[in-house]
Amino acid sequence: MDRYIVLENGSVFKGKAFGADKEVIAEVVFTTGMTAYLETLTDPSYYGQAIVQTFPLIGDYGIIPADAESRTNGAWAYIVREWCAEPSNFRSEGNIDDYLKKQGIPGVWGVDTRALTRIIRENGVMNGAITSDPSKVDMAALRAYRVTGGVKAMSVKEPEHVASEGGCGKRVVLMDFGMKANIMRSLKKRGCDITIVPCDTSAEDIIAMKPDGIMLSNGPGDPEENTEIIANIRKLCATGIPIFGICLGHQLLALAHGFKTQKLKYGHRGANQPVKNLETGRIYISSQNHGYAVLSESVRPETAHQTFINVNDGTNEGISYRNEPVFSVQFHPEACGGPLDTGFLFDKFVELMEGV
Repeated sequence: MDRYIVLENGSVFKGKAFGADKEVIAEVVFTTGMTAYLETLTDPSYYGQAIVQTFPLIGDYGIIPADAESRTNGAWAYIVREWCAEPSNFRSEGNIDDYLKKQGIPGVWGVDTRALTRIIRENGVMNGAITSDPSKVDMAALRAYRVTGGVKAMSVKEPEHVASEGGCGKRVVLMDFGMKANIMRSLKKRGCDITIVPCDTSAEDIIAMKPDGIMLSNGPGDPEENTEIIANIRKLCATGIPIFGICLGHQLLALAHGFKTQKLKYGHRGANQPVKNLETGRIYISSQNHGYAVLSESVRPETAHQTFINVNDGTNEGISYRNEPVFSVQFHPEACGGPLDTGFLFDKFVELMEGV
Protein backbone atom coordinates (compact mmCIF):
# COMPACT_ATOMS: atom_id res chain seq x y z
CA MET A 1 0.00 0.00 0.00
CA ASP A 2 1.34 3.45 -0.94
CA ARG A 3 1.69 6.16 1.69
CA TYR A 4 2.79 9.74 1.16
CA ILE A 5 4.55 12.52 3.06
CA VAL A 6 3.28 15.97 2.10
CA LEU A 7 5.40 18.85 3.40
CA GLU A 8 4.06 22.34 3.99
CA ASN A 9 6.32 23.69 1.21
CA GLY A 10 4.45 21.47 -1.28
CA SER A 11 7.07 18.71 -1.58
CA VAL A 12 5.59 15.21 -1.81
CA PHE A 13 7.43 11.94 -1.07
CA LYS A 14 5.91 8.63 -2.07
CA GLY A 15 6.69 5.55 -0.01
CA LYS A 16 5.17 2.36 1.32
CA ALA A 17 2.98 2.02 4.38
CA PHE A 18 3.96 0.15 7.52
CA GLY A 19 2.92 0.49 11.11
CA ALA A 20 -0.55 1.76 11.99
CA ASP A 21 -3.17 2.58 9.36
CA LYS A 22 -3.56 6.19 10.37
CA GLU A 23 -3.22 9.71 8.96
CA VAL A 24 -1.53 12.47 10.96
CA ILE A 25 -0.13 15.99 10.73
CA ALA A 26 3.14 16.45 12.61
CA GLU A 27 6.34 18.45 12.70
CA VAL A 28 8.89 16.58 10.55
CA VAL A 29 12.35 16.29 12.15
CA PHE A 30 15.38 14.11 11.50
CA THR A 31 17.70 12.22 13.82
CA THR A 32 21.16 10.94 12.98
CA GLY A 33 21.29 8.04 15.45
CA MET A 34 22.52 4.77 13.98
CA THR A 35 21.05 2.65 16.79
CA ALA A 36 18.60 3.05 19.71
CA TYR A 37 15.53 3.41 17.49
CA LEU A 38 13.27 2.08 20.25
CA GLU A 39 14.66 4.63 22.69
CA THR A 40 14.00 7.27 20.02
CA LEU A 41 10.39 6.21 19.48
CA THR A 42 9.71 6.16 23.22
CA ASP A 43 11.37 9.51 23.99
CA PRO A 44 8.51 11.82 25.07
CA SER A 45 10.39 14.81 23.68
CA TYR A 46 9.24 13.70 20.19
CA TYR A 47 5.60 14.44 21.06
CA GLY A 48 3.82 15.90 18.03
CA GLN A 49 6.64 15.04 15.64
CA ALA A 50 7.28 12.71 12.71
CA ILE A 51 10.78 11.24 12.97
CA VAL A 52 13.00 10.75 9.92
CA GLN A 53 15.84 8.29 10.54
CA THR A 54 18.89 9.22 8.47
CA PHE A 55 20.46 5.78 9.02
CA PRO A 56 19.15 3.63 6.13
CA LEU A 57 18.28 0.33 7.86
CA ILE A 58 16.08 0.35 10.96
CA GLY A 59 14.83 -2.57 13.04
CA ASP A 60 17.64 -5.08 12.50
CA TYR A 61 17.91 -6.00 16.20
CA GLY A 62 14.15 -6.05 16.77
CA ILE A 63 12.04 -4.63 19.57
CA ILE A 64 13.30 -4.91 23.15
CA PRO A 65 10.62 -3.53 25.52
CA ALA A 66 13.03 -3.38 28.48
CA ASP A 67 14.99 -0.69 26.64
CA ALA A 68 12.03 1.69 26.25
CA GLU A 69 12.45 5.20 27.66
CA SER A 70 8.78 5.65 28.62
CA ARG A 71 5.50 3.78 28.92
CA THR A 72 4.10 5.64 25.95
CA ASN A 73 5.51 6.91 22.66
CA GLY A 74 6.38 10.48 21.89
CA ALA A 75 6.60 10.07 18.12
CA TRP A 76 3.48 10.63 16.04
CA ALA A 77 4.91 9.10 12.84
CA TYR A 78 8.03 7.25 11.70
CA ILE A 79 9.87 7.57 8.38
CA VAL A 80 12.68 5.23 7.28
CA ARG A 81 14.51 4.16 4.15
CA GLU A 82 14.20 0.44 4.90
CA TRP A 83 12.97 -1.66 7.81
CA CYS A 84 14.07 -5.17 8.79
CA ALA A 85 11.28 -7.76 8.80
CA GLU A 86 13.47 -10.52 10.31
CA PRO A 87 15.48 -9.03 13.18
CA SER A 88 18.31 -10.97 14.80
CA ASN A 89 18.83 -10.52 18.53
CA PHE A 90 18.39 -12.91 21.46
CA ARG A 91 16.53 -10.16 23.38
CA SER A 92 14.13 -9.29 20.55
CA GLU A 93 10.39 -9.69 21.14
CA GLY A 94 9.13 -8.70 17.69
CA ASN A 95 9.70 -6.52 14.65
CA ILE A 96 9.23 -2.79 14.27
CA ASP A 97 6.22 -3.03 11.95
CA ASP A 98 4.18 -4.96 14.52
CA TYR A 99 5.37 -2.62 17.26
CA LEU A 100 4.24 0.49 15.37
CA LYS A 101 0.85 -1.10 14.67
CA LYS A 102 0.40 -1.92 18.37
CA GLN A 103 1.37 1.60 19.41
CA GLY A 104 -0.81 3.34 16.81
CA ILE A 105 2.09 5.01 15.01
CA PRO A 106 1.90 5.28 11.20
CA GLY A 107 5.11 4.63 9.32
CA VAL A 108 6.44 5.28 5.83
CA TRP A 109 9.32 3.32 4.31
CA GLY A 110 10.97 3.23 0.90
CA VAL A 111 11.48 7.00 1.05
CA ASP A 112 14.65 8.81 -0.04
CA THR A 113 15.43 9.94 3.51
CA ARG A 114 18.62 11.71 2.36
CA ALA A 115 16.63 13.99 0.06
CA LEU A 116 14.02 14.59 2.77
CA THR A 117 16.74 15.44 5.29
CA ARG A 118 18.37 17.88 2.88
CA ILE A 119 15.09 19.77 2.52
CA ILE A 120 14.78 20.10 6.31
CA ARG A 121 18.43 21.17 6.67
CA GLU A 122 18.14 23.79 3.95
CA ASN A 123 14.66 25.12 4.73
CA GLY A 124 14.29 24.32 8.40
CA VAL A 125 11.90 22.05 10.28
CA MET A 126 8.46 22.05 8.68
CA ASN A 127 5.10 20.39 9.10
CA GLY A 128 4.14 17.31 7.15
CA ALA A 129 1.07 15.16 6.57
CA ILE A 130 1.26 11.36 6.52
CA THR A 131 -1.52 10.29 4.17
CA SER A 132 -2.69 7.73 1.60
CA ASP A 133 -4.11 10.49 -0.61
CA PRO A 134 -2.03 13.68 -0.99
CA SER A 135 -4.80 15.40 -2.96
CA LYS A 136 -6.98 15.53 0.16
CA VAL A 137 -4.45 17.28 2.42
CA ASP A 138 -5.68 20.61 3.76
CA MET A 139 -2.57 22.74 3.16
CA ALA A 140 -3.87 25.62 5.30
CA ALA A 141 -4.35 23.30 8.29
CA LEU A 142 -0.96 21.72 7.59
CA ARG A 143 0.85 25.06 7.70
CA ALA A 144 -1.06 26.16 10.80
CA TYR A 145 -0.12 23.11 12.89
CA ARG A 146 1.95 23.75 16.04
CA VAL A 147 3.20 21.38 18.73
CA THR A 148 1.45 22.48 21.93
CA GLY A 149 0.49 20.95 25.28
CA GLY A 150 3.19 18.29 25.08
CA VAL A 151 4.53 18.65 28.63
CA LYS A 152 1.11 18.18 30.22
CA ALA A 153 0.34 15.25 27.91
CA MET A 154 3.62 13.43 28.58
CA SER A 155 3.98 14.03 32.34
CA VAL A 156 2.90 11.56 35.00
CA LYS A 157 -0.53 12.33 36.47
CA GLU A 158 0.19 11.28 40.06
CA PRO A 159 3.40 11.22 42.15
CA GLU A 160 5.43 8.00 41.96
CA HIS A 161 8.08 6.82 44.41
CA VAL A 162 11.23 4.91 43.44
CA ALA A 163 13.04 3.66 46.54
CA SER A 164 16.81 3.80 46.81
CA GLU A 165 18.90 0.64 46.95
CA GLY A 166 21.64 1.89 49.21
CA GLY A 167 24.25 4.39 48.12
CA CYS A 168 23.95 8.09 48.89
CA GLY A 169 20.33 7.87 50.08
CA LYS A 170 19.64 11.44 49.01
CA ARG A 171 15.98 12.37 48.46
CA VAL A 172 15.42 13.72 44.95
CA VAL A 173 12.22 15.19 43.56
CA LEU A 174 12.16 14.54 39.81
CA MET A 175 9.86 16.97 37.99
CA ASP A 176 8.50 15.07 34.99
CA PHE A 177 8.08 17.24 31.89
CA GLY A 178 8.16 14.16 29.63
CA MET A 179 11.18 12.43 31.07
CA LYS A 180 13.33 9.68 29.65
CA ALA A 181 13.37 6.77 32.08
CA ASN A 182 17.16 6.62 32.12
CA ILE A 183 17.25 9.89 34.06
CA MET A 184 15.47 8.05 36.87
CA ARG A 185 17.70 4.99 36.40
CA SER A 186 20.84 7.16 36.55
CA LEU A 187 19.73 8.66 39.87
CA LYS A 188 18.69 5.27 41.26
CA LYS A 189 22.07 3.80 40.25
CA ARG A 190 23.69 6.40 42.51
CA GLY A 191 21.48 5.44 45.45
CA CYS A 192 19.01 8.31 45.32
CA ASP A 193 15.51 7.95 46.76
CA ILE A 194 13.30 9.44 44.04
CA THR A 195 9.83 10.95 43.98
CA ILE A 196 8.60 11.62 40.44
CA VAL A 197 6.03 14.41 40.42
CA PRO A 198 3.68 15.82 37.75
CA CYS A 199 4.84 18.86 35.80
CA ASP A 200 2.30 21.16 37.48
CA THR A 201 3.28 20.32 41.07
CA SER A 202 3.61 23.58 42.99
CA ALA A 203 6.88 24.80 44.42
CA GLU A 204 5.29 24.77 47.89
CA ASP A 205 4.37 21.08 47.59
CA ILE A 206 7.88 20.20 46.43
CA ILE A 207 9.51 22.14 49.26
CA ALA A 208 7.20 20.35 51.73
CA MET A 209 8.72 17.04 50.61
CA LYS A 210 12.07 18.27 52.02
CA PRO A 211 14.19 17.04 49.11
CA ASP A 212 17.98 17.07 49.12
CA GLY A 213 17.86 17.89 45.41
CA ILE A 214 15.51 18.63 42.54
CA MET A 215 15.86 17.16 39.04
CA LEU A 216 14.23 18.89 36.05
CA SER A 217 13.66 16.47 33.18
CA ASN A 218 13.61 16.73 29.42
CA GLY A 219 10.33 17.17 27.57
CA PRO A 220 8.67 18.33 24.35
CA GLY A 221 7.68 21.59 22.74
CA ASP A 222 8.35 25.30 23.09
CA PRO A 223 9.70 26.02 26.60
CA GLU A 224 8.12 29.49 26.67
CA GLU A 225 4.57 28.10 26.76
CA ASN A 226 5.15 26.65 30.25
CA THR A 227 4.63 29.87 32.19
CA GLU A 228 3.31 28.33 35.43
CA ILE A 229 6.14 25.79 35.55
CA ILE A 230 8.70 28.56 34.99
CA ALA A 231 7.21 30.53 37.91
CA ASN A 232 7.46 27.44 40.15
CA ILE A 233 11.09 26.85 39.15
CA ARG A 234 11.90 30.49 39.99
CA LYS A 235 10.60 29.88 43.52
CA LEU A 236 12.56 26.63 43.84
CA CYS A 237 15.80 28.32 42.82
CA ALA A 238 15.39 30.76 45.70
CA THR A 239 15.35 27.94 48.30
CA GLY A 240 19.02 26.94 48.06
CA ILE A 241 18.08 23.32 47.23
CA PRO A 242 20.48 21.88 44.59
CA ILE A 243 18.87 21.68 41.14
CA PHE A 244 20.01 19.85 38.00
CA GLY A 245 18.21 20.41 34.69
CA ILE A 246 18.44 18.43 31.45
CA CYS A 247 17.25 19.52 27.98
CA LEU A 248 13.82 21.18 28.51
CA GLY A 249 14.73 21.46 32.20
CA HIS A 250 17.82 23.43 31.11
CA GLN A 251 15.70 25.80 29.03
CA LEU A 252 13.08 26.28 31.76
CA LEU A 253 15.79 27.14 34.29
CA ALA A 254 17.16 29.76 31.89
CA LEU A 255 13.71 31.29 31.38
CA ALA A 256 13.15 31.32 35.15
CA HIS A 257 16.26 33.51 35.44
CA GLY A 258 15.10 35.92 32.75
CA PHE A 259 17.19 34.53 29.89
CA LYS A 260 15.74 33.84 26.43
CA THR A 261 15.27 30.81 24.19
CA GLN A 262 15.12 30.51 20.42
CA LYS A 263 13.84 27.92 17.95
CA LEU A 264 16.66 26.32 15.97
CA LYS A 265 16.47 25.92 12.21
CA TYR A 266 16.39 22.13 12.35
CA GLY A 267 17.40 21.27 15.89
CA HIS A 268 19.93 18.83 17.29
CA ARG A 269 18.78 15.21 17.24
CA GLY A 270 21.12 12.23 17.34
CA ALA A 271 23.86 10.52 19.30
CA ASN A 272 26.88 12.25 17.75
CA GLN A 273 26.68 15.90 18.82
CA PRO A 274 30.06 17.35 19.96
CA VAL A 275 29.99 19.72 22.94
CA LYS A 276 32.89 21.66 24.43
CA ASN A 277 33.45 22.19 28.14
CA LEU A 278 34.40 25.87 28.32
CA GLU A 279 36.15 25.40 31.67
CA THR A 280 38.51 22.61 30.57
CA GLY A 281 38.48 22.79 26.76
CA ARG A 282 37.60 19.11 26.55
CA ILE A 283 35.24 17.88 23.81
CA TYR A 284 32.52 15.33 24.62
CA ILE A 285 30.25 13.44 22.23
CA SER A 286 26.66 13.75 23.39
CA SER A 287 23.16 12.53 22.63
CA GLN A 288 20.63 15.29 21.96
CA ASN A 289 16.99 15.79 21.05
CA HIS A 290 15.80 19.37 21.03
CA GLY A 291 14.43 22.02 18.69
CA TYR A 292 14.99 25.02 20.97
CA ALA A 293 18.10 26.45 22.62
CA VAL A 294 19.00 29.07 25.20
CA LEU A 295 20.14 32.28 23.51
CA SER A 296 23.79 32.65 24.58
CA GLU A 297 23.83 36.44 24.52
CA SER A 298 20.87 36.52 26.93
CA VAL A 299 22.87 34.78 29.70
CA ARG A 300 23.77 37.58 32.09
CA PRO A 301 27.32 37.13 33.45
CA GLU A 302 26.38 38.48 36.88
CA THR A 303 23.74 35.71 37.19
CA ALA A 304 25.34 32.69 35.48
CA HIS A 305 28.04 31.52 33.12
CA GLN A 306 28.02 29.15 30.18
CA THR A 307 29.72 25.81 30.80
CA PHE A 308 29.24 24.01 27.45
CA ILE A 309 28.71 25.03 23.83
CA ASN A 310 27.86 23.03 20.72
CA VAL A 311 31.00 22.65 18.58
CA ASN A 312 29.02 22.55 15.33
CA ASP A 313 27.06 25.80 15.64
CA GLY A 314 28.22 27.47 18.87
CA THR A 315 24.81 27.34 20.58
CA ASN A 316 24.53 27.10 24.34
CA GLU A 317 24.76 23.60 25.85
CA GLY A 318 25.22 24.25 29.56
CA ILE A 319 24.84 26.86 32.30
CA SER A 320 26.03 27.11 35.90
CA TYR A 321 24.34 29.68 38.15
CA ARG A 322 26.18 32.00 40.49
CA ASN A 323 25.17 32.14 44.17
CA GLU A 324 22.85 29.12 43.67
CA PRO A 325 23.60 25.35 43.73
CA VAL A 326 22.00 25.09 40.30
CA PHE A 327 23.31 23.87 36.94
CA SER A 328 21.92 22.45 33.73
CA VAL A 329 22.84 21.02 30.33
CA GLN A 330 21.07 20.94 26.99
CA PHE A 331 22.34 17.47 26.03
CA HIS A 332 21.52 14.09 27.59
CA PRO A 333 24.14 12.78 30.06
CA GLU A 334 21.85 9.78 30.74
CA ALA A 335 22.00 8.83 27.02
CA CYS A 336 20.85 5.33 26.25
CA GLY A 337 22.02 3.60 24.04
CA GLY A 338 24.88 6.10 24.35
CA PRO A 339 27.28 7.82 24.26
CA LEU A 340 28.13 7.76 27.95
CA ASP A 341 30.81 10.49 27.99
CA THR A 342 28.96 12.90 30.29
CA GLY A 343 27.44 10.60 32.90
CA PHE A 344 29.73 12.24 35.46
CA LEU A 345 27.26 15.14 35.64
CA PHE A 346 24.96 12.95 37.77
CA ASP A 347 27.91 12.43 40.14
CA LYS A 348 28.33 16.21 40.25
CA PHE A 349 24.65 16.54 41.24
CA VAL A 350 25.09 14.01 44.07
CA GLU A 351 28.21 15.86 45.28
CA LEU A 352 26.27 19.10 45.21
CA MET A 353 23.55 17.56 47.41
CA GLU A 354 26.15 16.19 49.83
CA GLY A 355 27.85 19.56 50.07
CA VAL A 356 24.76 21.56 51.09
